[in-house]
Amino acid sequence: LLLLCHAEEAAVVVSGLRSTDVFVGESATFTCELSHPGVKNVQWWLDGTPLHNNLVTEISEQDGRIHTLTLNDVACHDSGTVTFRAGSLISSAKLLVKGISLLE
Repeated sequence: LLLLCHAEEAAVVVSGLRSTDVFVGESATFTCELSHPGVKNVQWWLDGTPLHNNLVTEISEQDGRIHTLTLNDVACHDSGTVTFRAGSLISSAKLLVKGISLLE
């Protein structure tokens, strides 16, 4: 009797989030790539607040491995730490929203 034991490799973050600077009113996009699809409990956060898919917050997934968050029409108060969580994997980056100076 031969038993083949295929232990599923744990997914790893292949390409993590990168900090982004944008101006007020622009869009900020964050992308995290995982080594393979099927990771459960995927969640995006901004400064500890869970984000959900809506008109302002676009959350998408490609091939089950590439997870993308786009924050549209950002405001100064959106500056903070963006965190991507997939199971036990975590990747974070800073979002800095810059105001437009009227003194130029």
